[in-house]
Amino acid sequence: MEKANQIQIGLLALIVLMLGYMMFFGGFGSSSSSSSSSKSSDRDKARQSLTANNNIANAASTKATEPAKPVGPLTDLKFTEETFDFGNLTAGEKASHTFKFKNTGKEPLVISNAKGSCGCTVPKWPKEPIAPGKSGEIEVTFDSKGKKGKQTKNVTITANTDPANTIIKIIADVAEDPNAPKPATANTSKPAITPITVGGDGK
Repeated sequence: MEKANQIQIGLLALIVLMLGYMMFFGGFGSSSSSSSSSKSSDRDKARQSLTANNNIANAASTKATEPAKPVGPLTDLKFTEETFDFGNLTAGEKASHTFKFKNTGKEPLVISNAKGSCGCTVPKWPKEPIAPGKSGEIEVTFDSKGKKGKQTKNVTITANTDPANTIIKIIADVAEDPNAPKPATANTSKPAITPITVGGDGK
């Protein structure tokens, strides 16, 4: 009888040990699996976020490089000349030229903007619509201050045409102004050194 009790106690102890082992390592494995799953999920989210940001950046870049789209009923714009050469200018001179154009389409021409390729080139354009068959003018003023050598500047005309942008150009060869004050140069000459005689007269 006593031996049977000892066997039962031994079996119970073994069962308790086995249950403890299963609970400990089973829980640890589950926790490890959960942690691994969580890390994998975080990586997936980060990857998706990066992909989305790249797509947004690419879309913005594509949109920025797309040409302007015409708005409203379209017409046609024809310039008498698309390039004008001012010839030789002296730095500091301002020169103007009037470009003439005609609305050759069947709808009123509306110029929404005219912009020079730099601040030295300023266009003036008609703000009112130009009726079909009628003509208009765009005055372009070029300021050669601070310029030197061959200059080519664009003026982009945006209107209800297709394509929306039309480009006209001015050209000039800018020479340095001979009467312009010369920039001050640093004095690089060495000052004269007077020799000092010590005890020359015996005093």
